[in-house]
Amino acid sequence: MLEQTIKNERTLKSYRAWLQYDKIEDIDRKLYLKWFTAIGVATDTKITKSAVNEIIWAAESMLEKTPDINEETLDRTSIILGTYRHIHLEEYGLSSDLLEDVNEEGYVIKTVNNNEKQQILLIGKTDKGILYATYHLLRLIQTKASLEDLHIKDAPKNQFRMINQWDNIDGSIERGYAGNSIFYVNDNITDNLERVKDYARLLSSIGMNAISINNVNVWDEETNIITEKYLPKVKNIAEVFRAYGITIYLSINYASPIVLGSLETADPLDENVQNWWKQKVAEIYKYIPDFGGFVVKADSENRPGPFSYGRNHADGANVLAEALKPFNGIVIWRCFVYNNLQDWRDKETDRARAAYDHFTPIDGEFLDNVILQIKNGPMDFQVREGISPLLGALEKTNQFIELQVTQEYTGQQKDVCYLVPQWKEILEFDTYAKGQGTKIKDIVNGSVFKNNYSGIAAVSNIGNDINWTGHTLAQANLYGYGRLTWNPDLTTEEITKEWIYLTFGQNDQVVENITYILLNSWKTYENYTAPLGVGWMVNPGHHYGPNVDGYEYSKWGTYHFADCHGIGVDRTVETGTGYTSQYFPQNAETFNSLETCPDELLLFFHHVPYTYVLHSGETVIQHIYNTHFEGVEELKEFIQKWNDLDGLIDKVIFENVKERFHMQLENAKEWRDQINTYFYRKSGISDDKNRKIY
Repeated sequence: MLEQTIKNERTLKSYRAWLQYDKIEDIDRKLYLKWFTAIGVATDTKITKSAVNEIIWAAESMLEKTPDINEETLDRTSIILGTYRHIHLEEYGLSSDLLEDVNEEGYVIKTVNNNEKQQILLIGKTDKGILYATYHLLRLIQTKASLEDLHIKDAPKNQFRMINQWDNIDGSIERGYAGNSIFYVNDNITDNLERVKDYARLLSSIGMNAISINNVNVWDEETNIITEKYLPKVKNIAEVFRAYGITIYLSINYASPIVLGSLETADPLDENVQNWWKQKVAEIYKYIPDFGGFVVKADSENRPGPFSYGRNHADGANVLAEALKPFNGIVIWRCFVYNNLQDWRDKETDRARAAYDHFTPIDGEFLDNVILQIKNGPMDFQVREGISPLLGALEKTNQFIELQVTQEYTGQQKDVCYLVPQWKEILEFDTYAKGQGTKIKDIVNGSVFKNNYSGIAAVSNIGNDINWTGHTLAQANLYGYGRLTWNPDLTTEEITKEWIYLTFGQNDQVVENITYILLNSWKTYENYTAPLGVGWMVNPGHHYGPNVDGYEYSKWGTYHFADCHGIGVDRTVETGTGYTSQYFPQNAETFNSLETCPDELLLFFHHVPYTYVLHSGETVIQHIYNTHFEGVEELKEFIQKWNDLDGLIDKVIFENVKERFHMQLENAKEWRDQINTYFYRKSGISDDKNRKIY
C-alpha cells in the first residue's frame, strides 16, 4: 500500500516539483528524439548509474522512448557519460586538459561530430560532474533549448552546498510547515526509502552535496541517533544519498558522553570524554565509511556546551574535530550562541552582539576541520535585519553562511514569500573585510581568506506533504537556494524564470504572472509585517501572525522599544549597545549615522521619534501606515494574477496556491489592523490619508 502511495504521488505534478519531464508533443519531439537512441557509459559507478537512470526516466516521460545502454561501443551511441579519465577526449577533437581549470565537481557538455555522427558528451571531472551535467542537459531539454552546438563548462562556486533537516525522531519537524518528516516515523528511522530517494534526486538536480538529517536540538538518549539502535538505518539513508553525490551528516547533543556514555562530564578537556568521542566516531564510520561529520548547536537556548565547564567554543569543537580527523570528517559548529535569559534592557547584552563577541576572540584557535556556521543576520532569520558582522571578521577560521529556506519568520509556507531576492542581497553585501568589493559570496566560497572548507548551509523547507513544501510556490525557494549556492552570480530573474519553465512550462501568461508574484512577494510580505528592520512582532512560540509585544522574552520589555515618543533599537556607539562598531569602518559609519543608515534598516540600528523623516520623505509613522495598507492591496493583486491562470496550469497546484492565498490575505489584514492600531494608539498620530484604523 505504501509503495502504491508513492507511485501514485509520482504521477502528480506537484510531487514532481521541477523534475516534471513533461511529454514533448510538438515539433521539438523530433529534434530531441534523435539524441536518445542509445546512451554510452564510459564510467561505472553508483553515481553514474543514477545519472543513467535519470536520463532513462526523463526520456521515457518526455519522449516515450527507452534508450539502449551501451558500455562498450561508444561510437554507436548518441549521448556519452564519463569522466575525462574514461573518455578518450582526443578522439573527439578535445584537449586532454579540457577540465584542468574546473574543480572536482565540474563538467563539460559538448556536442561533437564523430565519424559523421553527432554525439553529446557529458564529461565530468569526477562522477559527480557526470551527474550534474546530466541534470543540466535535462534542464536544457525541458526549457526547449537547442542541443545542436553545445559547449558548456560549469562547476560549483561553493565547495559545500548543504541542507540542514530539523527533523525529529518522532516524525515532527521543528519549524516544519509541510507535514511530517520523510526520514522518521513512530519514533524510529523510516524503512521506506523511495521518497528519500526522490528527495535526493531533487537535491542533486540543483547541486546539493551535503545533508544533515536530524534536528540541531538533540535532547536525550531517544533522540540521539548516533547509537547502535539507529545507525544501521542511518547507513541505509546514507547509501541512498551517496548514489546522488550527497554526503550525510548528523546533529549531536554535546552532552552525549553523559547521556549515552554514562560519564559524569562532557568537559572537552577531560581525557575520558576525548576517548569516548573517538570510540563513538570510529563506530559511526564502521556503518558509514564516508560519513561527513557532526553539526553542533551548543551553549544556546538551554543546549549544553563547553561553557558549562569553563571552556570556550574552540575547546568544544576541537575535541570532536580530533576524533573525526583520522576519517577526514568535519565539525560544523553553529555560531547561534546567546543567553536567552539575559535582560534585553541592559545595553551590554544586546543579542545581536553575541556571535561576534563569542567567536572573534578565538579566531585561529579552531582545528582545520572545524567550520563555523554563521546565520546571515545576527538575530534569527527575520524578514529584514542587518548582515552578521561575524561574516568577514574571521580570517583564520573556516566558515559557512546559514540561511533559512523554511519560512519561520516569513510566512511559514502559508504566505508566499520568495527569498531568492533576499539571499542575493545578502550574498552581494560588501563587508569591506579586505577593502572595497569583499562581498559575502566571496567570503563564504573561501576565496577571500583561502579557507580549507567553505560554503553555504540552509534549513530545509520540505516535509511529507504531497507537494513537498505545503505551498507549491515555496518549491521555488528550495530550487532557488540550490541554484544560488551553485552559482551566486546567477541573477534572481534567471533563477526565477528557470524554475517556472521547469515547473509550469513556457506559457507566456503563466510565466509573466508567476514571475510578478514571486519577484514582488518578499517586499509585499515585509510591507504588511514588521517595518523598517525592527522585526520580531510575531506570536511567541510558533512565530506566525502579528503580536506586537509578543516576543518570547518580553518579560524583559518589548523587543522594539516602542513608547509614546518613538520606536527602534539603539545600536549606535554613542548612546546604544555599540553593535554598529562590530562592522568594518565603512559599514559601521553608514549604519551608525541617522543620515546614512538605509531606511529599510533604520529601526534595527536606531531609536527614533515617530515623526522622524525617512529618506523617502515619509515620516516613520506614516511609513508604517502606508506599507501595511499597501501590503494588503499588493496581495489582492497577486490573487487576481493567480486566478487569471485558472485552466492554464495543473488543477491540484492551482487550488493549493489559491487556498494559501486566501489564508495569506486574512493574515495580511490581521497584520495591517494590529500594527496600525497599535502604533496609532501608541503615538497618537493620525494617518494623513484618513484611512480607517481600528
